[in-house]
Parts: sequence; C-alpha cells; structure tokens
Amino acid sequence: MKYIVVEGPIGVGKTSLARKLAARLGAELMLEQPMENPFLARFYEDMARFALPTQLFFLFQRAKQLEPLAQHDLFNHVTVADFLLDKDPLFARITLSGDELKLYDRIFETLKPQSPRPDLVIYLQAQPDTLIERVRKRGVAFERRVSEEYLAVLAETYTRFFYNYTDAPVLIVNSENLNFVDRPADLDLLMHKISTMRSRREFFNSGG
Repeated sequence: MKYIVVEGPIGVGKTSLARKLAARLGAELMLEQPMENPFLARFYEDMARFALPTQLFFLFQRAKQLEPLAQHDLFNHVTVADFLLDKDPLFARITLSGDELKLYDRIFETLKPQSPRPDLVIYLQAQPDTLIERVRKRGVAFERRVSEEYLAVLAETYTRFFYNYTDAPVLIVNSENLNFVDRPADLDLLMHKISTMRSRREFFNSGG
C-alpha cells in the first residue's frame, strides 16, 4: 500500500491514529491544517455566515496538499493522511444550501480529478456523546461551541457517505473501546486486521 487515509467525524481520533500508523509504517504523514483556516473560529460562532469561505478554504488547502501524490513518478513512498478529499462535500451538504452549494459543487468537481485514489480508507466510528467528550477533552478553544446535535448529524452523514463509498477498500473501525495512542496492543490488532483484509469492506472493533 502506498496511500492510506484515516477518516471519521470530529473528535473520533483520526489524526492520532494517522500519526501512529505513519510512525509504525515509516510513512510520510499528511495532516489537515485546521489552524491555518482563518474562517474556522468564526464558522463555529455563525455557521450560516461563514460556512462557504470555511469550506472553500479547506477544499483548496486539501487539494493543494494532494497535488504531489497525483504525480505518480514522485509517489514512491507510503503516505498516511487524516483526510479524504472525496468526503469534502459531506460538510458542504450540512452547512450550505442554494446558490452557495451550487458554487461549491462546481468548484469541487473541478478539483476532484486531481485527487489520487487511496489504497485503503480506515473509517473510524464513535457515538456522538463519545465525540463530544473527546472534543471537550482536547480543549481547542473554538471547538467549545460545537454542539452534540451538530456532531450527531455529522456522524450520521459520515455513516451514509461510507455506506455508499466504493472508490477504495474501506476498513470500518468501531473506536468506542479502542485506544491506539496509549494501548499498543490495540494498534497491533489493527495492523493485523489491515494485513489480513480480503474484501473491499471489512469491520474491526475491540473484539478483534
């Protein structure tokens, strides 16, 4: 595998797992850069007003990050990322409507062909109350405004997205009782599951 993506809703632990996987595999690490988005804090204060600039900034940022991977002659190492460009419209469907959504869709369709296809997507799931607990625990100031209702909608939207996603193999991971940061055995189990995958859609939880 050359390109592995870890995905899931806010607070599910995708960045932490991406870091651990990259370290274990000796891979390049490609992370979202939310702190670089000048609209994000204002988005959590007034979603209707700042959804479009927030979404477009992330779209351009992610597409730019992925450009080197689209050049196959440069793609000679393993890369682990904590975002999937194909899921970018997921947030747009929640926060945009009307002409703003039409504009976003036109721009996304222009950029999308430049995105390489992952060899594996690891989709992390957790219940909304778990997500809100993890978001509060990490203590990012502007995320304090994130409501449990928003996270519930987001988690459900992710579930629907990956139910229909067929562009790459998907390993669906129930992360409720897994701790890839503090329990190396959990990461060992996940690595074993990845190495023994035989179909394009499989499931993994704390039961193995």
